[in-house]
Order: sequence, then structure tokens, then C-alpha cells
Amino acid sequence: MNSRQVIKRAVKTVFLGLALPLWLLCHLMGLAGNRDGVFQSFSQTVSLVPGKLGIYLRAAFYRLACPDTSDDISIGFLTVLSHRDTSIQSGVYIGPQCNIGKCFIGPNTLLGSGVHILSGSRQHDFSDPGKPIREQGGSFEKVSIGADCWLGNQAVVLTSVKDHSVVAAGSVVVAEFETGDILAGNPARRLRNRYQQAHDADGEQRGSSTEGTVREETSP
Repeated sequence: MNSRQVIKRAVKTVFLGLALPLWLLCHLMGLAGNRDGVFQSFSQTVSLVPGKLGIYLRAAFYRLACPDTSDDISIGFLTVLSHRDTSIQSGVYIGPQCNIGKCFIGPNTLLGSGVHILSGSRQHDFSDPGKPIREQGGSFEKVSIGADCWLGNQAVVLTSVKDHSVVAAGSVVVAEFETGDILAGNPARRLRNRYQQAHDADGEQRGSSTEGTVREETSP
């Protein structure tokens, strides 16, 4: 590691120490019941800390509080995690004012401002019109956001998104698509695929190169 990486690692270690009492209090209060409710309250608290101080504090707290979570992450101001069973991998950036449900976020994925990742699409049952929706229950699903994805500002995601995908700003993802798909709209639809786009561009480049060679060979 170079000197900058060493200093950064030392700072993160200091913040892990600072976040430890906070995590212990969260853990002890959660033992009394409603662990997710307690966790969400602490998440709301750490979301209020501004600037770099807040980024380092949130990374340290979630490293301790959430399973399989790295402290090499950046989580913006006013972003709240609502479930402790959320895993955030190394290199993830989450912008300000996001609402993150129960999910797994793969390495090097980027979330813009105001992104909402819901804990699936079955949180509220509404099949009985004679009964209030709040009394009908529901279920929470752990959604997976793949590695190297980009979710644009204000995107809403209700299901898993595969590796290397792009979700346009303001889109609502309600169905699963293929690896590398670029999605947009409400509900989101596939515009094209990053791999196919790269393959087509590479083919066009090779075609242009071949054409130039032929012209050179046939020129007098």
C-alpha cells in the first residue's frame, strides 16, 4: 500500500473504534425485540452526520452492524438503511437521501441520489378489499443488486438487478433482466445491452479497418 492508502486505512480503523459503542448500544437494545426497528433508528441517527465525518462514521457503523459489509464504502447524507440484513460490498457508492431496504449490493456499484431499493414487491398484501391493507401482512425479500451496476437518481428497484446493469434516472424496476442490460422507464424496459453494444462497436471498428486495408490494396 502507498502512504495515502495507509493513512486512509488508519482513519477507518479510528472510526471503527468510534462506532463500536454505537453498535454495541444498537445491539443491546435490539435484544429486547424489534431489531430492525432499533437498527433503523440508529441508521437515521448516523445519516444526519454531514461531510466526510459522516461518510467515515456510516461506513464504520454498517461494517459492524450489517453482515458481510465492507468499510470501503461511501454512503451519503440522509441515506437510511431499514433492515440490518443488508450487505454492502467494497467500492460501493450510495448517494444522499436514499432509502435502502433488505438487499445485497455487489462491489463497485454506484447509486445516485434519492434511489429507493425496496425489500421486494410483496411487502403489503392487498388481496382482501374488505380488510385494511395494514392488517393483511406481507413479506420482505432480500433483493440483490449486482456488481458494477449504476442506478441513476430517483430510481426505484423492487427486484434483483444483475451484474453490470444500468438503470436510468427515475426508472421503476419491477422485473428481472439480463446481465449488462440498460434499463429505462416506468415500468423499466430494456433499451440495449452493454456487452452487445461493445460487440457491435468493435465489429464496426474492425469493418472500418478492413475496408481501409482493401482500399489501400486496390488503389493504383
